[in-house]
Amino acid sequence: MAMVDNDTIMKADAIVLLQGDGHNRVTKTYELWEAGYAPIVVISGGAFNEAYGSFDCDGLRNKLMEFGVPADRIVVEGLSENTYEQGKQVVKLAVESGWSTLILVASHYHQYRAYLTFLQAMKEGGKKLHIINIPARNLSWFRKEPWGQRLELLEEEFKKIERYGKQGHVVSFDEAIEYQKQKELRTYPSRKIEKVKDAI
Repeated sequence: MAMVDNDTIMKADAIVLLQGDGHNRVTKTYELWEAGYAPIVVISGGAFNEAYGSFDCDGLRNKLMEFGVPADRIVVEGLSENTYEQGKQVVKLAVESGWSTLILVASHYHQYRAYLTFLQAMKEGGKKLHIINIPARNLSWFRKEPWGQRLELLEEEFKKIERYGKQGHVVSFDEAIEYQKQKELRTYPSRKIEKVKDAI
C-alpha cells in the first residue's frame, strides 16, 4: 500500500476516475486535468447504488463539466459493474485509443485493490500500460458516510482482495512489486535499480 501511495506523477494519455465514494474523487480528477497531466478524463463504472457510494456516471460527468472540463474531453465507460470489469473495459479503451499511460484515481481505501485489479486486466488484455496511482486525498478515515466509514471500508477491501485473488481477478503481491520495479526503472532510467524480469 505504501508503494501505491508513493507513485511519481507524470503526464499521461488519460485520467481514469473510478466510480465510487460518492463525488469525492471528482475534485482530484479535475485538479489533475486542470494541471495538464492528461487531455482526457475517463469516467468508469455502470453501477448505480447510492447506498454503496456508486453515483451515476452522468452525475459525475456533470460535476466535472461544472468544474470546467469540456464535454468533448470526457469519455464515459458505463458498462462495468465492479472493479474487475472497470479494469477490463478501461484496458480495452486504451487498446482502441492507443493510450500507453493512465492516471488511476480512486479513494485511499480502494486504490490498492483497484491497482492490483487493473494490473490483472492489463495482463489479460495483453496491453502494456504505465499505470500511475493518484488517490483522492484529504478524505476522513473516521467520518461516517452514507456508504460507511472509510476505515471499515478498508478492512472490507482486504477481504475483497482475497476473494478477487481466488477468482483470478487481481495479480499477486509479488507481481505487483515486480511491476512497480519496472515502472521505477522507466520513470528514473538513470537510477541503479536491480534489473527485474518482465513480470506483467
